[in-house]
Amino acid sequence: MGAAARSALASAGRAANEAVSLVVFLLLDALEVLLCAAYRAADYVAEGAWRPCYCSRSPSSPASAGKIVVSERGGSSKVVSMLSATRLHLEDISDTLHARPSVLATVASSASPASSGSGDSSRRRRPAGVAVHSAIVQMLRGKMGGKDGEHRPYPSPRWSDCHCANCNPADTDRLFVHVEAPPQGTAAEEQDDVLFIHGFISSSGFWTETVLPHVSPAARSRRRLFAVDLLGFGRSPKPADSLYTLREHVEMIERSVIERHGVKAFHIVAHSLGSILALALAVKYPAAVKSLTLVAPPYFPVPRGEVGTQYVLRTVAPRRVWPPIAFGASVACWYEHLSRTVSIVLCKHHRLWELAFRVFTLYRVRTYLMDGFFCHTHIASWHTLHNIICGSAGKIDKCLEVVRDQLTCDVTVYHGRDDELLPVHCSYAVKAKVPRAQVRVIDGKDHVTIVVGRQKELARELEEIWDRKR
Repeated sequence: MGAAARSALASAGRAANEAVSLVVFLLLDALEVLLCAAYRAADYVAEGAWRPCYCSRSPSSPASAGKIVVSERGGSSKVVSMLSATRLHLEDISDTLHARPSVLATVASSASPASSGSGDSSRRRRPAGVAVHSAIVQMLRGKMGGKDGEHRPYPSPRWSDCHCANCNPADTDRLFVHVEAPPQGTAAEEQDDVLFIHGFISSSGFWTETVLPHVSPAARSRRRLFAVDLLGFGRSPKPADSLYTLREHVEMIERSVIERHGVKAFHIVAHSLGSILALALAVKYPAAVKSLTLVAPPYFPVPRGEVGTQYVLRTVAPRRVWPPIAFGASVACWYEHLSRTVSIVLCKHHRLWELAFRVFTLYRVRTYLMDGFFCHTHIASWHTLHNIICGSAGKIDKCLEVVRDQLTCDVTVYHGRDDELLPVHCSYAVKAKVPRAQVRVIDGKDHVTIVVGRQKELARELEEIWDRKR
């Protein structure tokens, strides 16, 4: 087949993908409306109150929100104070939670003469304001409780969540942390610890079942190894009233690892979404971080004139049916109620699915990836996805600049060449921002197999990174 024929075939395939995607996502838009009504009724029956969702695209003004005080400094919104007790930084909340135009609205906007040359409304920069979406206001009221009884604290777990002990730990103030410590007697000044952070809808098992068993005794003798379950995932708390912002995730890691275990100097190894948290920790503890190892970091430099959050949303979730991973990401990002349905089917009944898988494979296949994938709540995954992946679009640039200009630690970036979820150029973009970063692209590996399947090699390479002296 000649080059011209291959090019024509590829163009035809792209056109077919776009046409099928348009029809499929139009149907999903309609299904989302029906599911919204169904869940409003189900929540009211099961919990005795209407629960907020982000279907409404018109945010509430501070005046209509009630008991909301917004302070402005330098013309930008800084803090929302709820009942003088809850302080929430507006900059931590992504507008993609509620500003997700339907397929029909996007097509109409791009086809209208007014939008030509400037893109759709979600791509244009919006002036900074102090409006707070009504769903966020209601979540804060539910978190604090209303004196008039109108807004009750959220039940946790909710009716649509799993009620097992693993998903609902007794200690709700700290994360679940897997700790492997050297033998007693090792001098504290000789230790430099390692913090492993997993990615989206995963758990500490992503590290404890792969890399950690292959860390050599010599490396273990000089450092403690910490692997956390992030807030809302694995065996960590899953508060129903949390917005799962970058600030909340970082503070929980601080409280559960750094402060509780007296960590003074540490290396960070992070996968995917965890890379954003790793950068935030490095900026907060510049003198303590000895090395940064980022595996498949979700870094998308935002073109000038684009709204960063919306650009990342469209890039990560392009609303296409092919490849399958793009379709899955699109459903998770664009459809609040459809993704909740998936969560009910898979996560609420995860013990049944895990048992079925074990029986089907005759107990010959380990299920740690399934454990991480299923053990989360929809509220946790939905808000983490939008407030961390999409909402940190502009923050990553600032973090990388601090790492470049103020930190001296080694920065190593791994990426699978076959990664269809986060393409290789994400890692090369990190190097463009931090020139001293070393990028290692592994052929034949994707978003997961960059770690799973090459854990022995990765463990050896990590030990070399940890042993470097600067």
